[in-house]
Amino acid sequence: MNSNDKIYVAGHNGMVGSAIVRKLREKGFMNIVTCSSSELDLTNQQNVHNFLQEEKPDYVVIAAAKVGGIHANNSYPAEFIYQNLMIEANL
Repeated sequence: MNSNDKIYVAGHNGMVGSAIVRKLREKGFMNIVTCSSSELDLTNQQNVHNFLQEEKPDYVVIAAAKVGGIHANNSYPAEFIYQNLMIEANL
């Protein structure tokens, strides 16, 4: 990676994603693209496609995930699996 490469970090507000963004900036990478879940639904294939076509990142880091804690994961396991698979597939 070059310091001027465009890097999209999905999930930049989470624990892992925010650490990745922080470390990239420490290493001199400043062309970092972020987008909140309210701005871009990563489970929507067309929206993700349009976003990537517009931004044209050199690299995509996937740190985004649907999370909810033990109770939510136990109550809605299929929903969590589906949404997380859609995020991965669309990116």
